[in-house]
Amino acid sequence: MPRIRRIIVVGAGLHVMCRGNGKQFVFHCWEDKRHYYKLLLEHRANNFIKILHYCLMNNHVHLLLWPQMESNVALFMQKVNLSYMQYFRKRYGLIGHLWQGRYKSIIVDSENYLVQCGKYVELNPVRGELVSYPEEYGFSSYNVYAAGKKDPLVSMDPLYERLGSDPAARQRTYSDFVLDSRVMNQKSFSRRTILGSEDFVERMKEKIKQLPLDQMVCGVP
Repeated sequence: MPRIRRIIVVGAGLHVMCRGNGKQFVFHCWEDKRHYYKLLLEHRANNFIKILHYCLMNNHVHLLLWPQMESNVALFMQKVNLSYMQYFRKRYGLIGHLWQGRYKSIIVDSENYLVQCGKYVELNPVRGELVSYPEEYGFSSYNVYAAGKKDPLVSMDPLYERLGSDPAARQRTYSDFVLDSRVMNQKSFSRRTILGSEDFVERMKEKIKQLPLDQMVCGVP
């Protein structure tokens, strides 16, 4: 089976998703999610990773990354998920695979779709009926943007500053934006490799055609 092209675009977001094998739970309790969170924090800096938005669900993980020229996303995800699998096997006696293959990723147009993708990520607990409102969920980045919560894992979304002239205004605007339509079209984010305007998608497709199968880094013209 041919390898899937891995492409990182500097100046665009990267929506990374990891699912439990056979949709099994990868987190059974708060302590499990806390351990995965610590692994993200531990390996983030060493691999030059910026995490703009995240959500740890019971059977899958969402990360919206902001790649840099030095970023090594593949190594970052490998270290985090392998370390967590070892923890999970020791704690629960798992035999076999924990994760459903390699992580999946979608290139996200920063200008028009970055905050929209962050909204999608942070509304997962509401869509999954774990909570009624996103602020009630403890393992997502929502309260960083909507309530000014400090979270060492999160690097601020570069478009966030445009939402208001001061922190309170930005928090209100972001909260209103996320809660404006809680049920989003999931097909807009699934089964894609690129998310953005027609022009952005076409430009990225042309870049991907020219790249080898290995993970690459390029800039957005």
